[in-house]
Amino acid sequence: MNRLSACLITLNEEHNLPRALASLEGIADEIIVLDSGSTDQTQVIARQHGAVFFERAWTNYSEQKNCAAARAQNDWVLSMDADEELSSALQTALLDWKKRETEFSVYEMARKTWYLGAWIKHSGWYPDFQRRLYQREATQFSGIIHESLKFEGRPGRLPGDLLHYTVRSFAEHEANVERYTALAARQMFEAGKRNWQGAMWLGTPWSWFQNYFVRGGFLDGYRGALISQMAARSVRLKYAKLGKLIEQERSGASGAKR
Repeated sequence: MNRLSACLITLNEEHNLPRALASLEGIADEIIVLDSGSTDQTQVIARQHGAVFFERAWTNYSEQKNCAAARAQNDWVLSMDADEELSSALQTALLDWKKRETEFSVYEMARKTWYLGAWIKHSGWYPDFQRRLYQREATQFSGIIHESLKFEGRPGRLPGDLLHYTVRSFAEHEANVERYTALAARQMFEAGKRNWQGAMWLGTPWSWFQNYFVRGGFLDGYRGALISQMAARSVRLKYAKLGKLIEQERSGASGAKR
């Protein structure tokens, strides 16, 4: 039987964590919670559900997730976010997977998102395949944001959905976009990207068109319209913020020459 360690990273997740941990009961042989300084009841809730609790100062998503996996006692890791839970179909699939010989070193599953009171079934948000079940020695997460597992070959796929309870209000969605676009701009800047204006002016309307029409956002009603709008806004903001970083770099270089 394949023994499984579930790993979660947290920061003030008392609202979400009970749901995530409850869905892991009877599935995970071990639960690791790596926290980055919660001031709410996150630690209490984690320990109540039998999780092994550790603390580590925040660096970035990939490093936090890799550190959590390094604490695991089992070779197989299931990485979950605190605002996710296993659907009953995915629980059944994982129990079946534990009993059989593995064919892949990484497995993916569809993620379905609950947004402003409803499940999103289109808009580029579903099926949002996530590679979360993996053999610890075969791969690890990389990337400052939108972290992903880097490995060679193709992943296996499990039936069932990873349920994602994302933002609870549109204001929270707006705040997330501001935060993630700042991180994305910094990542592009540090990677040496310096062309931003064309990408901003062309990418913004294309993002809206792609999500609303090509990916069926209109089928999700007003929520699909909001998702498409915010996706386009994300493109515009990340490139605009990249442009500001480039301007600051040039201003600093000009000042140094004087």
